[in-house]
Amino acid sequence: MLEKINSVLCGAILPITLLAFGIYFLIKLKGFFILHPIKTFKDVFSGKDGAVSLCVALSGTLGVGNIVGVASAIIAGGAGAVFWMIMSAFVAMGLKYAEVSLAMKYRRSTEDGYIGGTPYYINDGLRERFGVNGRGCGVIFALLCIINSLSTGNLVQINAVSSSLPLEKFIFCFIFALCVLIVIIGGGKRIRGTCTVLIPILTFLYIFVSLYIIISNYRHIPAAFIIIFKEAFSFRSAVSGFCGYGIASAMRYGISRGLLSNEAGCGTSPCAHAESQNNAHSQGCFGILEVFIDTTVLCTLTALVIILSGAVADDAMKTVVLSFSTFLGKFGEYFIILSCLFFAFATVICQYYYAEKSLNFITNRRSAKIIFSVFFILICALCAFIPMDTVWQISDLVIAIMAIVNILFLFTLYK
Repeated sequence: MLEKINSVLCGAILPITLLAFGIYFLIKLKGFFILHPIKTFKDVFSGKDGAVSLCVALSGTLGVGNIVGVASAIIAGGAGAVFWMIMSAFVAMGLKYAEVSLAMKYRRSTEDGYIGGTPYYINDGLRERFGVNGRGCGVIFALLCIINSLSTGNLVQINAVSSSLPLEKFIFCFIFALCVLIVIIGGGKRIRGTCTVLIPILTFLYIFVSLYIIISNYRHIPAAFIIIFKEAFSFRSAVSGFCGYGIASAMRYGISRGLLSNEAGCGTSPCAHAESQNNAHSQGCFGILEVFIDTTVLCTLTALVIILSGAVADDAMKTVVLSFSTFLGKFGEYFIILSCLFFAFATVICQYYYAEKSLNFITNRRSAKIIFSVFFILICALCAFIPMDTVWQISDLVIAIMAIVNILFLFTLYK
């Protein structure tokens, strides 16, 4: 059932929505980040403290989507899925800028700083622009964020990592849940501090090791790109359906996994960006940089390593492990497992942070926060026992609904 729904939602509606409105915002913003990349990069660091919110936002996106999600896209949609991942990232940069800028505009002052995000700009934006109460719409989106934190931000991450470890799943999940608990009971300050330490180190190491593999095999790089472009526009299966099954499959999995990775247009990371002391434009440029690092850089590096290795396994995690170990032996195997583990950990605590902020929009009752925290930790402890195929289906469905809903509100509140 989920597969049928996702085949329509992710196979047609989501790519069309993302492409159409991504191009719309690209035109309205005059493509400044593509035409003037150096100035945009300077604008990123013209503010005060955007780097902290960027690390938090990157924690929410730099998870197994950059590693296992890429392998999953290649397995399901072929090497051509990589092309559509990159294209969706460039198109989605305008969407990311728009949602971050709106979050900055409609954020609210608190005793500890600022609070904001998609539910807030839906609520306040609809009231300001149309004079209608948008709280109901904001609450619905907040609920979607909470569900997303339990699926994409929890189930996907831990399931992927647990499948590659020699530990018993129950033991691993118990230890993982305990570590998550230690961080989240320290509140937002501890979560932000953990993300700020983990993400720069993890990102640098992953880029360094991936580049080492790719540069060491530089002779095969042109052939890898030829395979990507050839399969992205393959008409071999045109008789299977509209636009050819090859293209449709590559687009579906490339765009949906790209969206799973960078979450541009999904409305999750604006709550992290809204806490910055920056101006709206500078923080919006941080959002663009977030997408660029996440998908254009890390996902592309992962894809090239997989394609260069020619590794094929029966699931995504094994494929990635086999790819890195092909070039680096046991070191590559241990490196990718540890990378996934720490990236997943950063994502899980960040997604809890997003969910908590969304819950605060719905209710300020302390009892609600305690109940959700307990439930979140229980999911951490038990999610490794849920079939991975089901987890990916749930994640695709939730994140597609969030993206479509948020993009429509971005269009409504553009002015």
